[in-house]
Amino acid sequence: MELLGGLGMFLLGMNMLSNGLKLGAGPTLERILANATRTPARAVWAGILITVIVQSSNAVTVAAIGFVNAGVLSLSAALFVLFGANIGTTTTGWMVALAGLKFNFASIALPVIALGVGAQVIRKNRPTGYFGEGLAGIGLLFYGIMMMQSGFNGLSEGWELPYSEGWAGAFVQLVIGVVMTVIMQSSSASTVIAISAAQAGMIDTSGAAALVIGANVGTTVTAVLAMIGGTPNAKRVASAHVFLRVVAAVVGFLLLPVLMWIIHILGHWFGFEESVATTLALFNTMFNIFAVLLLWPFVNVLTKRLGKWFVPAEDEAAAKPIYLDQTTLPVPSLAASALAMEVARIVSMAWSYVACTINSDSNTSGRRRDLYSLLRSSQEFVDEMSRSTMDEVTSDRLTSLLRVLRYLENVVELVYETLRLPLGLLKSDMLKERYDAYVSALDTLMQKYHDPGLGRSKENNRKLMAGFEQAYQDLKSTLLRGGAVGHWRVEDMELALQRISSQRRAVKQMVKAERWLRTAERASPVSSEETDQAGEQNGSNDDGEDQGQTAAPTAHS
Repeated sequence: MELLGGLGMFLLGMNMLSNGLKLGAGPTLERILANATRTPARAVWAGILITVIVQSSNAVTVAAIGFVNAGVLSLSAALFVLFGANIGTTTTGWMVALAGLKFNFASIALPVIALGVGAQVIRKNRPTGYFGEGLAGIGLLFYGIMMMQSGFNGLSEGWELPYSEGWAGAFVQLVIGVVMTVIMQSSSASTVIAISAAQAGMIDTSGAAALVIGANVGTTVTAVLAMIGGTPNAKRVASAHVFLRVVAAVVGFLLLPVLMWIIHILGHWFGFEESVATTLALFNTMFNIFAVLLLWPFVNVLTKRLGKWFVPAEDEAAAKPIYLDQTTLPVPSLAASALAMEVARIVSMAWSYVACTINSDSNTSGRRRDLYSLLRSSQEFVDEMSRSTMDEVTSDRLTSLLRVLRYLENVVELVYETLRLPLGLLKSDMLKERYDAYVSALDTLMQKYHDPGLGRSKENNRKLMAGFEQAYQDLKSTLLRGGAVGHWRVEDMELALQRISSQRRAVKQMVKAERWLRTAERASPVSSEETDQAGEQNGSNDDGEDQGQTAAPTAHS
C-alpha cells in the first residue's frame, strides 16, 4: 500500500506541476518555443528546457502541434523540438538518482506542499496561485518518490521480480515497461518504478534498463490518440513523435549491452558504478541522445515524407478547421492562439462570401455551408476550452474571439439575405453611376483588409468607411428620389433598398469582427466604455435599419 500510495502521490504531483507551470508560465514557454526556429540546435535546447520545466514531453508535443498549426514553427523545426523533448524527459531519472534516492527530502517535502497549497488558496486563478500549484506538485512528487522507495525496500524482503536472461528476457521487460506506461499514462512514473525496483534489488540493472526503454515507447500512446480526429499538422507531429520514440527504443535495445558496458567504464572512472539509480539515469539519457544523433541527418527527408501524409481531400479542406486541435486544450493560452488563427481564417473566408454579393459566384451555397461548419467547430472548441481553468488574459482574449464569432454568424445570414434579393433596378442605366461608385467603395474597403499596409492606420480605416458610407447614402437618396418622381415602381425600389441595406449591414458586422479580432491578437482587454463608443461609431444606423434587428441564428442551429 505504501508503494501504491507513493505512486499515486507521484502521478498527482506530476499533474499538478505540469498544470501549474502551463497556466502560470504558458505565454513565457510559448515565447521560448516560438524563438526556436532560428537554428536546429536552438530548437533542440528549447525542447529540452521546456520539458525539464514542465516535466512532460506530451506538453511539449502539444505545444509543437499548436505552433506548427499557427505557422510559427515549421515541421522540421518541430522535429528538432521533439528531439529536445526526448532528451529532456530523461531528467526525471536524474531527479530520482540525484535527489529522491540519494538525498532525504522528507524534511522539506511537506513544507513545500504546504507553501504551494497556501499560495494556491490565497492567490487562486492568479499567476502566483498557479506557481503555487506547481510548487505543491514538486513536493508531492518527491514525497511520492520516497514512499515508493520505502515500499520497494519493504517489498523486496519477500518478493523478487524475474531477472532478464538474454534478449528474450530483456524484451519481456521492455513489454512490461510499455504496458505500465500505457496504464499510468506517464513514462516518468514507469522510469521511477524501474529505478526504485532496481535500487531495492528486485530486478537487475539490465532488466530495469529494458523496462525504461519500454516506458519511452509506451508514452507514444498519447500521441497516437491525438492523431484521431486531429488536424493534418497534428497528425504529422504526432507521427514524428511516435517515430522518434520507436527509433530511440530500437537503438537503446540493440545497443543495450554496449551502452551498459560504456556506463560501467564511466562509473569506474567517476565513482558511481555502485549507484544503480545513476547508472539507469545515464543509460536513459545516452540512448535518447544516440537516437537523436542518428536521426539528425535525415530530418529533411522525414519532413518531406510527413508533408505528403494526411492531406485532406480538396472538397473537404475548406469546411474543416486547420488550426483547432484537441491536443492544445490542456494549455489554454495555446488553445486561444489556435482559435485566434482559425477565426482569422474564417474572417478571410467571410470577406470572400461578402464579395459574392457584388460578384457573380455560383457556389454561394457551398461557401455558406463551409462557413457554418467552421463556426460550429469553433464554438465546440470554445465549449471545450471553457471547462478548463485559464488566466485572466486568456479569458479576455476568448471573450473577444466569441464576439467575432457572433458577428460572423450575423454576416452569414445577412449575405444570404442579400443574395436572395434581385439586383434588378440596381443594374439599370439610370443608377449605373451611383451603383458603380458604391461598388467601387465597397471593393476598396474589402481590399483594405487584405492589404496590411492600408490596415495599419486608423485614419485610413475611418476614411475608407466614410467613403463607403457616403457612396451608400448617395445611392439610397437616388433610389428614393427616383421612386418619388415615378422613374421606377415603388416595389422595385424597396427590393433594391433592402438589398443594399443588408449588404451594408454585413459589411459593418465584418468591420466589427475585424476590430475585435485585432483586440484578441493583441491579447489586451477592451473596456466597456471603449466598446460602447466603438459600437456607436461603427454600428449605428441613422435610418434605424439596424434597430430591432433580429439576432441571426447561431451556428449550432
